[in-house]
Order: sequence, then structure tokens, then C-alpha cells
Amino acid sequence: MNRYWDASTEPREESYAEDVAAAKLSRQAPAAFYRNIRAAAASGWDFSSRWFGPDNTLGSIQTTDLVAVDLNCLLYGLEQTIVRGYRQQGNAAQAAAFEQKATRRAQALLQYCWDPATGWFLDYNWRTGRRSARPTLAGVFPLALGLARPAQAKLVAAGLERDFLKPGGLVTTPLRTGQQWDAPNAWAPLQWMAISGLRQYNQPALARTVALRWSALNARVFTQTGKLLEKYNVLDVNTAAGGGEYPLQDGFGWTNGTLLWLLNRYPEAGKPL
Repeated sequence: MNRYWDASTEPREESYAEDVAAAKLSRQAPAAFYRNIRAAAASGWDFSSRWFGPDNTLGSIQTTDLVAVDLNCLLYGLEQTIVRGYRQQGNAAQAAAFEQKATRRAQALLQYCWDPATGWFLDYNWRTGRRSARPTLAGVFPLALGLARPAQAKLVAAGLERDFLKPGGLVTTPLRTGQQWDAPNAWAPLQWMAISGLRQYNQPALARTVALRWSALNARVFTQTGKLLEKYNVLDVNTAAGGGEYPLQDGFGWTNGTLLWLLNRYPEAGKPL
């Protein structure tokens, strides 16, 4: 299995001063802190309580300690794609080798990342030998990539509806920390992964609910501003998303693509609820 990583132990080039200042507030050695910061940036989830220790602050960031459930699902999907490519070439030996890799990864993910107590797929801390206590929308990736067992998918769907479903779609995590990859913010790719996974596992009603709430929010903001945005506030649909290290960005390929995908599959998508 894999984790997010960066080879450098220096501050990020794009946020050098900020990282130096943040390192002074951390109990970690600067080199470890910088690597964890850089790895979180490489994940795309910069930043989120997902990566934080028990004190829930940036100073406790532990990205490289976590076997990331979403990363390993994506690598499983890539291994399966390579299998199909080798089969098309007639290279049975390489197809079998990568099929074995994919099978082993799927088995490991189900063993280490599935938490029966919470009914959720969680990151696994390989240093402590324990799963993270932080449920996030990364937990839908095993559904989107077809890794989850039907009973697991049913529990994930229940968790989505109970803990993540908000007026504007699915919140990234249930926690408010001021970081952008936490409540109240939501991101188009995670809506797409969740909807895709729910559709695959025979949860069409919940998939439709998420699709309609998200697309209605996109349409509402577009009507008000003439823009599609990088991220959205799904708790208070009349308030813009915030948090993070930079201002809210106008227009984004993943927002545009996800909305188009929804409009093509749900005739009522984008209309007021």
C-alpha cells in the first residue's frame, strides 16, 4: 500500500515564509514537519483535519504516517487499467503480474482501512497500527473504484446520509477547523466519486439526492455571480466557501466537468430544489 510523500525536507517553495512560521509552532522537528506539509500539498487536500493529530492543529500534521484510502483506491484502478492494456497487447505474463498487484492491494485495503465499528473506510496509521478516527469523503473511493463489498457499501451510504449530506451536497469532513478541506466546504471531484460509487452499488435514491443538491447549488451561485467556483459552502448555501491559504478561485475544470456529467445524467439537475 502507498502513502502521500515528498522527498524534500524543506519548506514549500510557494509558501516558504508561511511554512517556516508554522514549523515554529509545531513539536515536530522542522524536517519532519516540512515533509508532512509537502506531502499533504501533494495529496491535494491542503489542508484538512484528515492529516492532523489529536490536537487538530496544523502543527500536528502527520500525512506521511497515514496509508491513504483514496490514493490506494486510485492506484488499484490504475493497476486494473494496466492489466487491460497488457491483455490488449497479448502480454499475458505482465497482465497476470499486475492483476496480482491489484488483488493484493484490494485485500490489504479491505483489511486495514475498513472499520466495522464505524461502517467507514478510514486512513490507516502505519506507525501506531490503528485506523484514523477521522471519517472523510475519501471513504467513498472504495465504492467508486468497485473495491467495497455490498454490505460495506450499504453502511457507507448510511454514513453519507447521516454525517455528510448537507443542503448543498456532501461536506468534505464533518469538522470545522478553518482549513479549506473541512466543513463547511465541498469539492466537485468528491461529489462525483460519491455519486458514481452510490450508483454502482444500487443506491440510486441517495445518488440522485446528492446530484440534485450539488447541481442546484452550482446553478444558484452561477445565477448570482455568473461564475462556477473551485469549491462551495454546502452547509449555508447563501455563503461563499472560505478557508485555506488563498482566495476562492473562479472557474475550475473539475467543477465544470462534474456539473456537465450530472446534467447529462439527471434531467432535473441544476434546477432549484
